[in-house]
Amino acid sequence: MADREEDEELQMALRMSLQGSPPAQPEPKRSKPPQSPAAESPEAEARRKQRELMAAAAEKRLRAAASPGPFSVAPSSPPPPQPEPAPVEPAPAPETAREETEEQEPEPTGVHMEEAKEPEVEEEVEEEGEELPPDVAEKLWAMVFGGGVSKAVLAQWSNQGIRFSSDPETTMGLVQHEGGPCGVLATVQAYVLKYLLFFSDDLSNPEVSNPLYTLGQRRFSQSSFVAGDDFSSLTDDRKTRALVHAMVEILFLCGTGRRAVVASIACVNRGKNDAVLEGLSVESAMDLQKVLRISTFTSRKDAFDILLANIPLFESRLGAMLFLISALLSRGLEYIQADRDDPSQPLVTAPFGHASQEIVNLLLCGEAVPNVFDGKMDLGGGMSLKGIPNNVEVGFLTLLESLNLCKVGQYLKCPKWPIWVVGSESHYTVLFALNPNVQEENELEERESRIRRAFDAQDQSGGGGFISVEGFRQVLRDTDINFPSDKLEDLCNAGIIVWSEFWQALLQLDKRAGGMKDPTGLMGKKQFTIFHFNGIAKSVLNGNASVGGSVPIQRPRLCKLNVTVPPRWNQDEYLADVVSSSTSGSKDDSILSLAPPVQTSQHAPLVDCIRTRWPRAVCSWAGDMPSIV
Repeated sequence: MADREEDEELQMALRMSLQGSPPAQPEPKRSKPPQSPAAESPEAEARRKQRELMAAAAEKRLRAAASPGPFSVAPSSPPPPQPEPAPVEPAPAPETAREETEEQEPEPTGVHMEEAKEPEVEEEVEEEGEELPPDVAEKLWAMVFGGGVSKAVLAQWSNQGIRFSSDPETTMGLVQHEGGPCGVLATVQAYVLKYLLFFSDDLSNPEVSNPLYTLGQRRFSQSSFVAGDDFSSLTDDRKTRALVHAMVEILFLCGTGRRAVVASIACVNRGKNDAVLEGLSVESAMDLQKVLRISTFTSRKDAFDILLANIPLFESRLGAMLFLISALLSRGLEYIQADRDDPSQPLVTAPFGHASQEIVNLLLCGEAVPNVFDGKMDLGGGMSLKGIPNNVEVGFLTLLESLNLCKVGQYLKCPKWPIWVVGSESHYTVLFALNPNVQEENELEERESRIRRAFDAQDQSGGGGFISVEGFRQVLRDTDINFPSDKLEDLCNAGIIVWSEFWQALLQLDKRAGGMKDPTGLMGKKQFTIFHFNGIAKSVLNGNASVGGSVPIQRPRLCKLNVTVPPRWNQDEYLADVVSSSTSGSKDDSILSLAPPVQTSQHAPLVDCIRTRWPRAVCSWAGDMPSIV
């Protein structure tokens, strides 16, 4: 009779182990077997251990037969997707089945029968997540840091948390203490501002980051701190929820809207990270593999809840690195490599450890493409360069465009929300407006944007600003431009068409023929306020008479700029502007008459970035010059 009961228990254990244990679920810990009764015979103990071993073996066979996990780069993985129209979902189907199973059956599955009776063990396994296989850890490490990363670069990336400033003026901003991770921090900052500025009344809703939810929520809802330009009234809870929404949106964007992978550290209890991480060293793929744990979510609410509960971990010194790893694994390592033009180079650039443009683009558009133009550029012979595939929530501007070293496309210049990551040669900062109206365009501005997109689509010069005659004729067809035959012949004589010459011709062509000449002269100038945030902590004196002195504190920098964009120019104004823009910023006096009398023109490299979005913008500010380095 006892043998029969034992056989039934063995069958039950095997059935539980065969209930579709998902590959993303870690192997259950068996370090705490149930205590045997004091009177248990040696034969009964042997049979119990045999049942445990058989159940574990069955689970291992299931995992071996299952498809690779979301971070797998095995040769059996599906081929990389083409960037158009949208990548195939990199997450394997069992992940979806896992969530459905968990929702329908709350009891633990794929766990040994006796272990299921110990809720504390099951909870610990769920929190820690899945180990990263050693070979995947090696590929991940090489992809991020390459083969010869310096200790200085590792120190930058392993000592940067995602933390808000404690300074009241910049309390909405994330503080950067180390160089290098600014590309991650600035991009996360841009998304945080989206939620603080435009979704402040919905931060308690975990689904607010879902595009299906936000589709009908595009109205500007001005909150009290926005109305008064005062960020000091932001509560810690509101900032934390905005940060979690930003992280959820980015990770699901990387996971093509279907999944998010969250990386964490094993054996770190919530709220006690600093003590555990103090002696933790992550200097190699082996170090990373030992401590990294991976959890995959197909529900935004579940991802929101776990990130909210584990915010202290992302505030810790490994926060920026963990979030980058989460984004890479959400996309899938094989898809990351397929996105890139040169997968042999590390994503963290040598020798200074800066985040590459591929990292920034991954967080902005969900793909680790290396370029900032729209779509892809066909080079002929089956070769092409990859740019931004579609519209984005927050955008990107760069000083390099003002130096004619690249061309930022309209997707990044005109995002859904008036927030831009700003790139310089060595640093990333954030530019933002409080009112979406700064993005609104009148009829001719919209037409200019359309013409520019059509021109850029034919530009195979890598952003050099010229196209072939055949490409030019396609632009004219796409934009309904009708040049007189003699003017068309003049433009095509040289064999190539340069944007500046094309634009001059458009300024002389009446808008009824598809040009930009406006005989009514009704287009007025724009005036608006915009803010620039630099997260690098800078020492400043904090005067405090009550304690009898000034002490240096570390705080980021926030600058408020007044911007005036002059009316559309006629041909003479355009030619004058070409001359003035080729000289130093001190020549801005040539267009001061177009600005309000009380405003003086000031120049800084940030102004050059702003002018790539609003040509000939005149800027002024109070206090220190806004810095993009």
